[in-house]
Amino acid sequence: MKITFYAHASFRLQDDALTVVTDPYTPSISKFDPINEPADIVLMSSATDDFHCDASHVTGNPAVVNTLVLPPEGVTVKGLQVRSFPATESLIFDYQSEYGRDPDANALYHFSLGGLRFLHMGDIGTAIPQGHIDVLKGQVDVLLALTGEHATIALGDLDDAIAQIGPRAVIPMHYFSPKGVLKIEPVETFLNRLPPDRVTRVGASTLNLTAEMLPAAGQPPHVWVLDQSR
Repeated sequence: MKITFYAHASFRLQDDALTVVTDPYTPSISKFDPINEPADIVLMSSATDDFHCDASHVTGNPAVVNTLVLPPEGVTVKGLQVRSFPATESLIFDYQSEYGRDPDANALYHFSLGGLRFLHMGDIGTAIPQGHIDVLKGQVDVLLALTGEHATIALGDLDDAIAQIGPRAVIPMHYFSPKGVLKIEPVETFLNRLPPDRVTRVGASTLNLTAEMLPAAGQPPHVWVLDQSR
């Protein structure tokens, strides 16, 4: 299972059959470089957030899925089963002053690829609702985790979600980049709260991850930090 970090909340996930891109940003607004690589499927946590929903620079004529509007049972797209968990942006961040709008809806989304079960956290700005956690417990191998705080989930609430859901791996995303425009926390704010032996800095933007590399179920998850490639 090949995992490439583009930037912000956007990854390229590739197995032998499918290539999936998550939450592509708008380059002109985010200041991250265009993806300009092909995919079979693009999954987005909403269709209204410029930092999470611009598939225009993903090539290859992918199927584009706004996970926020999926039915509760999910859908199957090109053989990929995707289920969404509706969420909202922060209810305490002042979106009116910053952006002239109210908090928007988005979704976490769950899917399996390359023998691993993924949960992408979208752009949730609150604690994950307990009802979502109850469904997701024991069902996540790899958590693509929001770690920049401010308008997204607080790190204490993230800790609680990780403890309850029980992912075996965590890959941080949505943290400060000097290339970007958002004033959010650096990844070190999240990493400094963890024992060093639970963290691997890959030193590259791509990780080849297999189930055999993951801690046993019930053990604390291992954290892999990828370099931004865009």
